[in-house]
Amino acid sequence: MQARPDQLGASLQRGLAPAYIVSGDEPLQVMEALDTIRAACRAQGFIERDIFDINKDFEWAHFEDTAASMSLFSDRKMIECRMPTGKPGREGSAALKKYLEDPPRDNVLIISSGKLDGGSKNSAWYKALDKVGVTVACWPIEDRELSHWLRHRFSAKGIEVDDEVVQYMRDRVEGNLLAAAQEIEKLYMLNGASRLDIESLQTLVADNSRYSVFELVDCALKGDRARTQRIIDHLEAEGASPIVLNWAITKDIRLLAAVAGQQVSDGVLMKAGVWRNRVGLFRQALGRHRAMVFKALLARCARIDQLSKGVRIPGLSPNVWDEIGLVASRLASRTQ
Repeated sequence: MQARPDQLGASLQRGLAPAYIVSGDEPLQVMEALDTIRAACRAQGFIERDIFDINKDFEWAHFEDTAASMSLFSDRKMIECRMPTGKPGREGSAALKKYLEDPPRDNVLIISSGKLDGGSKNSAWYKALDKVGVTVACWPIEDRELSHWLRHRFSAKGIEVDDEVVQYMRDRVEGNLLAAAQEIEKLYMLNGASRLDIESLQTLVADNSRYSVFELVDCALKGDRARTQRIIDHLEAEGASPIVLNWAITKDIRLLAAVAGQQVSDGVLMKAGVWRNRVGLFRQALGRHRAMVFKALLARCARIDQLSKGVRIPGLSPNVWDEIGLVASRLASRTQ
């Protein structure tokens, strides 16, 4: 059975299914859907949680043994399979299909994955899960729906906003829901549940001494390597999402790669999507590097995106924060 992320709560209220798969390339919706399923499971006594990170070297016998064994600490347990590619391989497909043909009553299987392609959705294991469980696909919110989503998110925190605040947030996060959620949470911590107009919002942003993702990118564009690294260290210590950091860095490097090597004017930059107040920062970065540097950094950001989602990438450090620091430091430096 299929369910949209906004339908998941109602589905869970009607009762738990034996299995769930949450997939997609919209990280906030995936994370929140998984949290919602886990909370519903715990409320029904599924306390123990076994987690498997699925890669090409994973031994599916561990999954089968766990599925067949009794819970050590409770009568019921969750079995989570984190499968970034959505492709369990031949052995995994057989194991999942066998499990789903007669799922144990005292287990709930929860699979999370990236965006699934047509081959995965046509596989026998996926069809078996769709038959007995719930499939949740998380798609990026379209631009015309973003304003409604932002208003709902503000309202959930008790914050009343006007059209100017919504437009400001739309421009600031550019469709990244995880970044938007973090910004709204920050505003709630600073100002509580209250009315928020554009003047108050800008004052809060200006007075907020905590580091932010956007300050990090601006420092890197400006060429301040020392401050860039300090902000990265602080964000890591605060538990910020590396997916959001990499998204923000990638967004600006993509713009730089698109215009580098051209005769760049302020008008060209703004037409490419650069805010007027950031044109100077982009000019500084363009003055330090050739086009090939931005293209190389953009390619590395794509690999970091996969790393941050649990995929091991040859040639990259397994520590995603180290890799983000290298890209940001390179952006802030000068081509030799």
